[in-house]
Amino acid sequence: MHLYNMDSTWFPVLQHWTYLNTASSGILAQPVLAWRRQHDEAFADEGSQFRIAHEPLLQTTRQAVADFFNGSTDRTVLLPNFSYGFNTLLSYFPKNYRYLLLADDYPSINYNIERLGLPRNYVPTDEHLETHVAAGVQEHQPDVFAFSLVQYISGIRINFDFLKDLKRQYPKLLVIADGTQYCGTEPFDFSASGIDILLVSGYKWMLAGYGNGFMMVKEDIPELLRPAGKDAPKPRLHHLLGKNDLSFAFEPGHQDTLAVGTLLQAINLFQTIAFPAEASRLRTLVTTAHEAFAERKLLDEPVVKRASFSHGTFFNLKGDQRLFDKLIEAKISCAMRGPGIRVGFHLFNTPTDLQRLLDVLDG
Repeated sequence: MHLYNMDSTWFPVLQHWTYLNTASSGILAQPVLAWRRQHDEAFADEGSQFRIAHEPLLQTTRQAVADFFNGSTDRTVLLPNFSYGFNTLLSYFPKNYRYLLLADDYPSINYNIERLGLPRNYVPTDEHLETHVAAGVQEHQPDVFAFSLVQYISGIRINFDFLKDLKRQYPKLLVIADGTQYCGTEPFDFSASGIDILLVSGYKWMLAGYGNGFMMVKEDIPELLRPAGKDAPKPRLHHLLGKNDLSFAFEPGHQDTLAVGTLLQAINLFQTIAFPAEASRLRTLVTTAHEAFAERKLLDEPVVKRASFSHGTFFNLKGDQRLFDKLIEAKISCAMRGPGIRVGFHLFNTPTDLQRLLDVLDG
């Protein structure tokens, strides 16, 4: 039976803070914390016997991720974080691949392509984001379009219908997305999306703590990620039987069952609520916040001009260190990012949280 909402009493930090800083770090729920304690107690009590059941946990988590985002289990792999997965991905691609990037996107995307000296071009991230991307693809004919679904400073979100159209128009274009600042905010159908490869860290909107993430790939992509020595026989060690090429590439060595299990528990938490209804409530709250911030002239022009449906769940407000200190003093958790102060709303936030923020901003 589903609960309607994400109970705020699950989150101890909410007893002390108005938490608007999920874009920096998600928070840990009591049911997840209880599982983590049981996990470590079992490890302490059982030692090596505890690890005997680790592979079923990994497979259950892959299945849970695939089910939650409508992907394929055998094309879903578990990662320690987005950056590790993206760097590994780049190592498999031909060095002459040309990349299209968004200017000022997350450094784990842009810098890692730049430091490798890979061919690349950039398009601006403003109110005309999709127009710039379409023009950039047409002009530069990239092999890969790599980007964040939601820009980590401004909160601008790319239009998902545009991505579908782009993929239909350029079927050979490899569309790689970072969903770390998006996944967990609303239902998402990976199979029906215009994205070929989705990589996500779990510590933000998935509320899954640190050290976990995942990657999902479409049907025709795994062939790209097969090793150069693809005819070499796979290891026959018992614990490696059943691993496919994706797993050998992205899940090497021992996996941290505490981190992986926390991701599974977080997904289970989402499954206990009426997630689509809660996501709709969150979108209403974000739209109300967008209007309130625009009315107070706290948003940059590109964010004001874009419809709220093409924005993420957080904003960068015009403000200085003095305003930031004032918010922290009022126990409103936020972060200084780029030109201003970043605040965001998740499923545990309420209109009361927004009003409390507005009261401090107006005071």
